[in-house]
Amino acid sequence: MNKINDIYGEALLDYQNGNFTEDIKTFSTIAGDDIYPLPYLFRTFKKMPKLEQKALQLSKGKILDIGCGAGSHSKYLQKQNKEVLAIDISEGAIETCKQRGIINAKVQDVWQLKNQQFDTILLLMNGAGMCGKLHKLAKFLNHLKTLLTSNGQILLDSTDVIYMFEDEDGNYSIDANKDYYGETTFTMEYKNKKGKPFDWLYIDFNNLQRASEFCGLQCELILEGSHYDYLARIIK
Repeated sequence: MNKINDIYGEALLDYQNGNFTEDIKTFSTIAGDDIYPLPYLFRTFKKMPKLEQKALQLSKGKILDIGCGAGSHSKYLQKQNKEVLAIDISEGAIETCKQRGIINAKVQDVWQLKNQQFDTILLLMNGAGMCGKLHKLAKFLNHLKTLLTSNGQILLDSTDVIYMFEDEDGNYSIDANKDYYGETTFTMEYKNKKGKPFDWLYIDFNNLQRASEFCGLQCELILEGSHYDYLARIIK
């Protein structure tokens, strides 16, 4: 990734190096303007949501942490003496991971990752959203399937954003003629620099389960969060 466009990585490095002055601003077509708090990305295990804690506790064998960001999940796993590879397309994120002591961290697009297999693949903080569109989810899962050992597992969390379309009467106003309601486009801004817009997907469990079955995978609900979020496990 071009460092000029890596405002996410720049923000992580600023926080890591004690230059924290502001959070990342985001805009999405679903939620509008919002803030992405940098300190949250450096949280300890105790401050992680229960869904993430559970996923880390279930992680076993050789682990792949996709979209690792500042590396908080990998750092915890490494402390538990587990073998983990942390990958991200952001150079700044991987440099942050290395500065935080993560031994095995590399700039890597998961779509280009081949000829390796893992016992656990982590897609936390809605990591499966990186596939961008609902119609791309099966292709994404099929690729991850090639990276799994025979007894491997994919652990992912996501949120069903259906609640954002609920009216005062408790009904959901969704236009059936439009794209899937969980599809959105994000833009990030940091220190007056705007990144390029990118597609992101919030996937409800039923659609995740259907896509998994289409790929010859089994998907089970592990844990539900407090607000339409959940943790799922996918196996061969």
